[in-house]
Amino acid sequence: MSSSIISLLALAGKQITLYLGIFTLVAGVIGGLLNIVVFASLKTFRESSAAYYLTIMSIVNIGQLLTGLLSRIMTSGFDTDWTSTSLFYCKFRLYCLYLCTSTSMTCICLAIIDQYLATASRAQWRQWCNMKVARRLVLLFVLIWIIHNIPYLIYYDQIISTTTGKLTCINTNTIFVQYNIYGTNLTIGKVIPISITFVFGLLAYHNVQQLVYRTVPLVRRELDKQLTVMILVLIVFAFFTNIPYTIVFILSAMPQFTQDPVVSAQLQFANLVTAYLTYIYFASPFYIYVCVSNRFRRQFIYVSFEIFLNRSQPGRMGTNQVMPET
Repeated sequence: MSSSIISLLALAGKQITLYLGIFTLVAGVIGGLLNIVVFASLKTFRESSAAYYLTIMSIVNIGQLLTGLLSRIMTSGFDTDWTSTSLFYCKFRLYCLYLCTSTSMTCICLAIIDQYLATASRAQWRQWCNMKVARRLVLLFVLIWIIHNIPYLIYYDQIISTTTGKLTCINTNTIFVQYNIYGTNLTIGKVIPISITFVFGLLAYHNVQQLVYRTVPLVRRELDKQLTVMILVLIVFAFFTNIPYTIVFILSAMPQFTQDPVVSAQLQFANLVTAYLTYIYFASPFYIYVCVSNRFRRQFIYVSFEIFLNRSQPGRMGTNQVMPET
């Protein structure tokens, strides 16, 4: 009976990987590229520090999907484990994966803090919202994560598994195993970003509600409103897609839940399903922005159906054509 349950869960996991995984990967990469195009094509977005954080987040989200989800699809869906055939990929995959994940979470935190400052009543706080500060902060945190993740290059190695007899890419340092679980994955990857985005999300929402009572240029006020809504909705979505994986991850680290083969298989299946929820988060920003922001949606339509069509048919561009707001 237990063997049939384990086999059924393994089959279900493979089907989820093949269908949901591939769809999420394709949709996420396309959405990330479209985010970059839209943010780069509109002047108000190019001059916004919050939009700059979201642009960098889109870039590293693509890297996260390609290093994390693509490898999982190949391993679980097609029984092709690149980490066991290449020592370089064994070390590089997790290094790049955590670099992209940490940078992405940092960017969403910086974006909501930026919107809190941009919508604050104090002028000295609003002065911190500029491209010069944004570029320096992104560079600083990228350097921090580059250094922080070096142990993945050192301690991950190809070892012959005692249970399967196959070459496996695993963490060879017991201390770093614990740090990876409770430090990187739980604290840095989940608890800190969720706490920061929750607190500053509430503060930014309160500031936006007060904008109508202040003397703020209409274009600037509408931009701040839409950027804040875009980020807040993304934060709420991140909360509901990351919390389940965090819970399953903690349970999987407890020995009492991994001794029984059936319970272990159920946890592995739950880990697979909740992991795809987190991948859906990294693939979702473009589609969330399109749904909640009129400005973003108009610019996407303009880029899609005006610029590319006019490049292919130069005669279509007329002197009286109306451009989107900048």
